[in-house]
Amino acid sequence: MVILADKQDITRAGMMFLLDQAGQGSWKDAYDKPGLMALLREYNNAVVVLDYTLFDFDSVDEMLIIAERFPKSHWLLFSEELSADFLRMVLTSSNQFSAMMKDSTMGEMRQAISYALRHERFVSQHATQILLSAQPQQETHDDINLTKTEKEILIDIAHGLTTKEIADKRVSSFHTVNTHRKNIFRKLGVNNLHEATKYAIRAGLVDTSEYYI
Repeated sequence: MVILADKQDITRAGMMFLLDQAGQGSWKDAYDKPGLMALLREYNNAVVVLDYTLFDFDSVDEMLIIAERFPKSHWLLFSEELSADFLRMVLTSSNQFSAMMKDSTMGEMRQAISYALRHERFVSQHATQILLSAQPQQETHDDINLTKTEKEILIDIAHGLTTKEIADKRVSSFHTVNTHRKNIFRKLGVNNLHEATKYAIRAGLVDTSEYYI
């Protein structure tokens, strides 16, 4: 079984086409964490095709914990943007994870799916280049231009609020806050809560006495 955990209709349609070509005619859609968990309980050896940046995980640690709970599953991360730190953290955590970028060629996508269906690791050329070309992260972030709203949401993220809690607090939609969150992570060059919180502390947006990082 393949679980498509990607909220972009065009991406899901393309992935369904590739799965059908690969002879995998059975898949299920997961639009949020509860839906994904329910499907994994039913199909504990499923292949999960996931766009982490668009899904409602609160942190990379949460995703890794879920993967650990279902050790027979295999996860094909399929995103437009993933940082080197994120890729390094995930790929070194478990052989359950593969990584492919959405700018991959059709041939590379077919290869990634073929590997994933056999529960074998695949890392695309672009993802490999991200890992190999990564430079040490600068300790100063003065050149990163966050909007006032993005700074406010980053502060809430650093204080441990979930996307839903931030949306409720701001009387906004989950989708709007999730889009802001994605933009914040993209600008900071991070893919998880821990890295974003470290930036917020270094930038003086939150009180360092509250954290032990």
